[in-house]
Amino acid sequence: MSGPRVNSFFLGNSSGVNFSIILSPIDEETGKLQVANCSGSKSAGDWNLNVTPGMNTPKVTVSLARNLQLCLPNATDCCTTALCVLETLQVLACRGSVLLAHLLIQAEIYANSSFAGNVSENATVIPNQVFQPLGSCPCDLTAGACDVRCCCDLECTADLKQLFNESCFTGVFGGDVNPPFDQLCSSQSMEYMPDWFPILCVQSSLNNTPFLGYFYHGSTSTAKAPSFKIPLQSSPGMLFTGYRQGDPIMTEENEYFTIPQRSMAGQCVGNAPVAYLQNFDVKCLTNLASYKEGLPHDVRINSGTGDFIQQNVLYRNITDMGNFITKSESPHTAEVLCQNVTFAEHYTFIWKDKNIERVNVTVFLGNLCDGEVLTQKFTVRFLSLESTNAAESFGNPGYQVGKPVRAANMNASDTSGSLNIWQPAGRGLCTSASYTPVLFGLDSLSGCLLEVDVNEDCSLLRGNVTEKLDSLVQATHIGKRNNSTYSDLTDWVEIIRLDPFDSDTNVSTGSLKGICPDIPANLNIRIIFADVGAVQGIPRQEILAVQISYSTVIWQFQCGLICENSISFLPITASVQFIKVPAQPPIPLTRFQMNYTEFDCNRNDVCWPQLFYPVTRFYTGEPYSQCLAKGLSLAFLVLLAAIMSNPWFSKLW
Repeated sequence: MSGPRVNSFFLGNSSGVNFSIILSPIDEETGKLQVANCSGSKSAGDWNLNVTPGMNTPKVTVSLARNLQLCLPNATDCCTTALCVLETLQVLACRGSVLLAHLLIQAEIYANSSFAGNVSENATVIPNQVFQPLGSCPCDLTAGACDVRCCCDLECTADLKQLFNESCFTGVFGGDVNPPFDQLCSSQSMEYMPDWFPILCVQSSLNNTPFLGYFYHGSTSTAKAPSFKIPLQSSPGMLFTGYRQGDPIMTEENEYFTIPQRSMAGQCVGNAPVAYLQNFDVKCLTNLASYKEGLPHDVRINSGTGDFIQQNVLYRNITDMGNFITKSESPHTAEVLCQNVTFAEHYTFIWKDKNIERVNVTVFLGNLCDGEVLTQKFTVRFLSLESTNAAESFGNPGYQVGKPVRAANMNASDTSGSLNIWQPAGRGLCTSASYTPVLFGLDSLSGCLLEVDVNEDCSLLRGNVTEKLDSLVQATHIGKRNNSTYSDLTDWVEIIRLDPFDSDTNVSTGSLKGICPDIPANLNIRIIFADVGAVQGIPRQEILAVQISYSTVIWQFQCGLICENSISFLPITASVQFIKVPAQPPIPLTRFQMNYTEFDCNRNDVCWPQLFYPVTRFYTGEPYSQCLAKGLSLAFLVLLAAIMSNPWFSKLW
């Protein structure tokens, strides 16, 4: 223990148990502790023992009853050295003369360095931090006491400094208030000094240090924070810029149009804004006690042209509640409270260019009773006005993050395919797991458990696992874009499949019972994509290649303390990784750029290509007008010097 108090608990029947504490000095010859007996008491030396009764675990507290302050001149009842207490204790639990348990405590406690005197209330004069540091020892925070790890603190004695001498604060906070800077001519901290350093270095004393500038507050300019809302003109007849893909849809009251959606944490958020041209389909769990009505359907939506459109709402009643009521805690009785609530809402936005033309809403209503759990469904679809069917026709043909990756099976009569990962349910078994599509731009990892018998044939196990993994990829090609058509083969990229077993590799059949090597338990899907352009400022992303590979493991039957069950579990996983590459290969470096690195602005603080940087818009140290004026003045002086140095100019005089 390192503090004046320590707690412990006695586990077991404490009826008739007496607790005592004794000091246990170590024999200098043998190095052993004295033999403990049950004749101790509740106090020993400066130590006290306190027992707090409990249900089955009484609490035992050992505390030190002495002053831990360092001794001042002519003071008593204090610590003469920094190491104040160094003792060995034993706490004994006895029933009669029988020793039931004992606890060995090694106490090593240092003196308290906190200040206990009177503090002066005189105001401290703080110097101007622009011209001199605030203090020679910034880590000295406690008046009249030693601050731990502050080696420049004058209140710290030599004995106290030995406790933290190797871990003192460094830098300005530790007392080095005037460190030499790199631009100083006498500084040798730079590993590589350019040839021009002796000409442009600074000759200055350490009192005039640039670190003082950290305390200087010059003139600042207010940052222009972008607004979180789209600027809308509520006056009729005024133009509006319209929506872009991803912009939140606004209402007549200049507020977000919200529909419950699922957050990143997996929970439903009721006030989530709807983004333009982004479909979603979510399910939210609720009950009668936590049910809340959403945004009213009479709210008018901004179309994008400055006018407002009314929602076309169609109400229907739910007849089959089996798809929505997922749990009933108690059977319905006449006294159960029920309420007519919204079971599902389906929104269809008809759009054209940057504007919304119509909004059709279908609301399904039903009775929700107390004790039932309701699965609400909310869907949003954007359909183009020029589209003749329900097919999506977005302005951006590329993939957007969160959209399902399109797949096709070109070897079948029905070319539609699927690229999925598992969505486990219940116990996580593969037999009960469902599928969820791979979403573009979202790396994911899923898996399930496969039941394997201890007498399983290794060849059959490999085939079964491979079949399970192949069921996730029911496709031969992946669409390059979100609007790839099945009739055009150039819109698709072929899936590169790496077989789990090479024909040249001999796969072990597994001669030991319960052990099978080379099981392809991991499916790796790598999708390479790139930005190939932009539509209305939004990147157009296309898939360039798709590769599928397998990782093998050694399966071994897992058995507990006793092997009563002959069934074990094999976890199989599927991972999806999206790799972004440049649309075009980077321009290779020239021989000049590789040999003369001092002209590379990314590797040096000063480079010739940035000679006119102060007169560009990127320089923000001074107003642009002042920089331009100084630059023109400098150019005029250079031109004047060139003219006056010409021989014909001297003939004029």
